[in-house]
Amino acid sequence: MYLYDQYDQAMVDARVAEFRDQTRRRIEGTLSEEKFRPLRLQNGLYLQLHAYMLRVAVPYGTLSGAQMKMLGDIADKYDRGYGHFTTRQNIQYNWIKLEDTPDLLADLASVEMHAIQTSGNCIRNISSDQYAGAATDELIDPRPYAELLRQWSSFHPEFLALPRKFKICVIASETDRAAMRLHDIGIRIVKNDAGEIGCAFYVGGGMGRTPIIAPLVKEFVPLDQLITYSEACLRVYNRYGRRDNKYKARIKILVHELGLEEYRRQVEEEFAHLQTLAIEPPLAELERIKTYFADPAFETGLPDEIDLSNANFAKWVKANTAPHKAAGYAIATISLKALTRQEDGSVKAGIPGDATGEQIRVMADLAKRYSFDELRVTHTQNIVLPHVRKADLFALWQALVAAELATPNLDDVTDIIACPGLDYCTLANARSIPVAQKVAERMAPKAEEIGELKLKISGCINACGHHHAGHIGILGVDRKGVENYQLLLGGCEGADTSLASIVGPGFNEDGIVDAVEKATNFYLAQRQEGERFLDTYRRLGMAPFKEAIYG
Repeated sequence: MYLYDQYDQAMVDARVAEFRDQTRRRIEGTLSEEKFRPLRLQNGLYLQLHAYMLRVAVPYGTLSGAQMKMLGDIADKYDRGYGHFTTRQNIQYNWIKLEDTPDLLADLASVEMHAIQTSGNCIRNISSDQYAGAATDELIDPRPYAELLRQWSSFHPEFLALPRKFKICVIASETDRAAMRLHDIGIRIVKNDAGEIGCAFYVGGGMGRTPIIAPLVKEFVPLDQLITYSEACLRVYNRYGRRDNKYKARIKILVHELGLEEYRRQVEEEFAHLQTLAIEPPLAELERIKTYFADPAFETGLPDEIDLSNANFAKWVKANTAPHKAAGYAIATISLKALTRQEDGSVKAGIPGDATGEQIRVMADLAKRYSFDELRVTHTQNIVLPHVRKADLFALWQALVAAELATPNLDDVTDIIACPGLDYCTLANARSIPVAQKVAERMAPKAEEIGELKLKISGCINACGHHHAGHIGILGVDRKGVENYQLLLGGCEGADTSLASIVGPGFNEDGIVDAVEKATNFYLAQRQEGERFLDTYRRLGMAPFKEAIYG
């Protein structure tokens, strides 16, 4: 993984010192909230319903054990004993005191982390495939290119005051595990007919109140022109993106209103101009970055078999591990969607994406012991250990069981994405967390029978819970002062990206749980051999599902 050089460290240390002075002046009253607000947002500090919230950047989701341990320590030292992993592959702390923030940022800087550009109208955290560098189906590891984009976009003077926030994703597989086409810019590393490796650029995707799947703007950009083409895309947006209406300020609106062909023409014109300026970083810089992402020292000759005689372990292996490119290794996902069996036989669901300080430190220790000291945060709010020997999986699982982190539910109906909702967020119209818990508890007994079903919940139209991309999506709205929940069906974030459609009138909190159950019961009654929920929905269409839910 990437390690800071002296320039990275000096940049982050300087920002901490600068913000320490800004915070002091705010507390003393010599700096007004109006003037302080843009300064704190540049450092990822929001004022939420009950307290300040700090969002920490985790570039392309990659963490070392030391960094993960620090995140656990921060949860205990500055928050209320937990952190919330987000759909941007970041972590948020929801109970931060303003006076503590400079010390918190200094602690982050001590392990090469920061909260810069996790807020504001700038280029946000660059996201990527959580299996990068380990997946069997990738062309190359996309993370060196994500890191190159991170370095280019950090403090870029032209793009620190964009019309609206901007999100970029880089993947290198046909399988899209990162919702690439639902980003402002989605980049897939591809191979052309001549066998050359380059990038396909998808521009103008996003969720929120106007969900759009990013169209393909250019099929092939050579890798040595990645930054130049990215800058061309941003320049056209920065020039013409609307600043008079924040609801129409995202690049997806610009691409739609200009039209794809006109946007593409202007990008190509800008691209040709930028090529004359030679803005691409030197090849030596990319090669330097690549050295940090070399494969760890995988052992050879390892056994490829796994003893699955323990039924509970076998269930976890089936649900929460994936094939690895190196023989004898596996990719293991730690679920942050805990389901705990109670004494009366019922199931209690945890808060999606939350982990206690102690659990975070446990995961850090497990990464050091079993995964070359490396972890990944996923956009589905789980944690990945990317390089685990198959021979170590049982010991890993036992440790996860002891830490209440061994729920075997990856990609099933209880592996729910949920934003913080009205429990914390000033923008939310409805709560997400209790709905997620009620759905998980109701559906847990049938989750294995239902199989793959991606359910996502947002507490408002901003769609931080990605409800548009759920096989089943739930959107919380305000209906005359009462929390109401709309049900959506048919979304998908993968290679066959689709947007979910609203089924019909909304429900109250208990009603939306009933509606999810009715939809899944109808699926179980109608599915054909091998069909996922999404497959059955696409075959039958909305009408029969709507009848089953409302009839």
